[in-house]
Amino acid sequence: MRIFNTIPVWLLAFTAMACSTTQQASSTSTADMKSIISARTFVFQAQTVLPMSGRTRQVSGDGYEVIISKDTVNSYLPYFGRAYSAPIDPSRGGYDFVSTNFEYTETPRKDGGWEITIKPRDVRDIQQMFLSVSENGYGSLQVTSNNRQPISYNGIVTAESSRKRRK
Repeated sequence: MRIFNTIPVWLLAFTAMACSTTQQASSTSTADMKSIISARTFVFQAQTVLPMSGRTRQVSGDGYEVIISKDTVNSYLPYFGRAYSAPIDPSRGGYDFVSTNFEYTETPRKDGGWEITIKPRDVRDIQQMFLSVSENGYGSLQVTSNNRQPISYNGIVTAESSRKRRK
């Protein structure tokens, strides 16, 4: 009987979180999204982590993001999955790096939105980051690594970071 009393609370919390996420992503117009994508000044804010093995995890509100500018990719993303070799610094278990030497390719999709490929040349572990962005700001990021299983993230693309920019 007690469990039935808590279900509406969880349902309300989930609904509120979903509505705030939808409102946040849809508050950016298609013209604004096109402007920030073409200017290469945007932030992918991860909300869900989808590892190759294991369970899906919600991470919204934790400040996990990738900040893109014309000359820098600043990544702070968690990693859950299998690593094929141990990291040199075990305290940096996620994709926590800054790249200033990278290849950036942006392609418009036929159905609207963009496909963005980032290949850091100065980060040894990352082969590529593939970001698919819809016109209203929803994004899906896949990261391919040399030493880890691939991982995906779902979230939103905005013009502003939720974290203080790191150097």
